[in-house]
Amino acid sequence: MFHFIKLRKYWYILSLVIIIPGLFSLMVRGLNLGIDFTGGNILEVRFAQQVTIDRVRQVVENLDLGSGRNVQQSGERDFIIRTRPLSQEESNKLLDALQKNEGQVTLLRSAHVGPVIGKELTRNALLALLIASVLMVVYITLRFEFKQGIAAIIALLHDVLVTTGLFSIFQFEVDSAFVAALLTIIGYSINDTIIIFDRIRENMRVHRRVEELGELINVSLWQTLSRSINTVLTVLFVLLALYFLGGTPIKNFVLAMLIGVSSGAYSSIFNASPVWYDLKMMEKKKSLRTA
Repeated sequence: MFHFIKLRKYWYILSLVIIIPGLFSLMVRGLNLGIDFTGGNILEVRFAQQVTIDRVRQVVENLDLGSGRNVQQSGERDFIIRTRPLSQEESNKLLDALQKNEGQVTLLRSAHVGPVIGKELTRNALLALLIASVLMVVYITLRFEFKQGIAAIIALLHDVLVTTGLFSIFQFEVDSAFVAALLTIIGYSINDTIIIFDRIRENMRVHRRVEELGELINVSLWQTLSRSINTVLTVLFVLLALYFLGGTPIKNFVLAMLIGVSSGAYSSIFNASPVWYDLKMMEKKKSLRTA
């Protein structure tokens, strides 16, 4: 069995190998924001005959008006199409293309969505993330200790950076569902981290004479490893099924969850406890200097 704590520098390096390119991409290319953030047009159309949603999506993508995943069926012959901001000419071109390919089509509604909603959504998402982080630090401090709360937040930040970084590198579209995925990832990751911290606390109570904290953490991690792996695998199996068999509108949400859940399982095991160990060692060295 390898030693989690003694090899912690390698875990840190592996995390940085993924996070640094993602941060660079975020600074240079940014995120591929959907109309939830940038604004756009919403068109509701009705066809005279039944058509498949895949054919409607293909028309939208061929005209380069947005992602096909932004097309939703709202009735037997009704569809809601969300696109980037369109001029009147582009809107007419879309209707002409739909009629040419799919038959008679009637425009039921056409509306423009401004980017103000996107700014508000971004602000609320960051505020929710901040509030959640503060509350988690308070909870972990009360249940365990403050340094474990800091270590847990660092692990959560790792998961957020990995997910957003990969979405920036590969330019996957980011919409409101992506924000929901990030908040779900945070909840999953902190749960796994707390279980590991709880086992460490139990072992510290049983082995009060153990002086080497690194050995105790390593034993605790091995004791919870099978549970962590089994839990993440069951979640990943469901997410993979949703990704390949689910509808197009949820693909990016599921993809974010796949990345985040995998990163959360990794950070809970390989980052949270080692970071807490380093914080404890820094405290010990500081106390020795002042003694």
